[in-house]
Amino acid sequence: MTDLLKNPIFNDETAAREWLEARVWPEGPICPHCGASEDDVTKLEGKAHRPGVYQCSECREQFTVTVKTVFERSKIPLTKWLAALFLMTASKKGVSAHQVHRMLGVSYKSTWFMMHRLREAMRSGGLEPLGGRGKVVEADETYFGKAEQQHVSPQRKGREFIHRGHYMNNRPIIALVERGGKVRSFHAAVADQATVCQIVRENVERETHVHTDESRLYSKGLMDVRMHKRVKHTANEYVRGDVTTNSVENYFSVFKRGMRGIYQHCSEKHLHRYLAEFDFRYNNRAALGVEDAERAAILAEGIKGKRLTYRRPHQA
Repeated sequence: MTDLLKNPIFNDETAAREWLEARVWPEGPICPHCGASEDDVTKLEGKAHRPGVYQCSECREQFTVTVKTVFERSKIPLTKWLAALFLMTASKKGVSAHQVHRMLGVSYKSTWFMMHRLREAMRSGGLEPLGGRGKVVEADETYFGKAEQQHVSPQRKGREFIHRGHYMNNRPIIALVERGGKVRSFHAAVADQATVCQIVRENVERETHVHTDESRLYSKGLMDVRMHKRVKHTANEYVRGDVTTNSVENYFSVFKRGMRGIYQHCSEKHLHRYLAEFDFRYNNRAALGVEDAERAAILAEGIKGKRLTYRRPHQA
């Protein structure tokens, strides 16, 4: 990361724009308004035009590389955006908005929103199911922070119910980790058997072997998978042959250390964005052959088509 910070893209707006164009348009400029290819796009040059402006001969619209991206209509210099992008992708447990605010000299409010825009760019949708024939997916749930909307049984007359040290009205998080592969995590309103099994059904191939702990939330029939094996943590069993949930628990460990040690506070309406951030870094980690520079380039590609405005920073 030290060598990367010497790159001109962090102090030269032209170099920053050219770097971003090479990632967003790897095959040449494409009109974000109508989708016209490079042959129908002309770069406008001269004193009458600001740098980096193109015009489409099909729809006659002008655009830059930031149009229809999370950077659109931002007055923050592109050099600052790319510095924040590299800092977020290179820090395993994240970097706080206060730290980025001090390092970049951008106001805290602007830095906070910049980072939420970058988390939106990290979010991925329409993905292929995890696992497959002969593959293992580990599933587990955890709780982080207290839910803003209480889920208390009326039979208990409003008293909180504690199960294995967790308040049942805490924020539940369900994670699926393909062993040696990628993770997919979800924040659910409540972690009951129907919700958990539905998440597994919708995100895991039917031919997959699913490994969980002894929790009754996981039912082979409701998950609709080829095989379901358990380890019994209450009996101090954490590995039995190849049956374990160590991978998904490692993901939760990194997530919680980052949230408690770096971010410290997260409101429930933003929790899904922080999960997207930790998912992104886990899915593009060094163990999978993705280093800092390549991880930043992948995030730069993800900014397309994900506009986020101040009026709706917490919508999924």
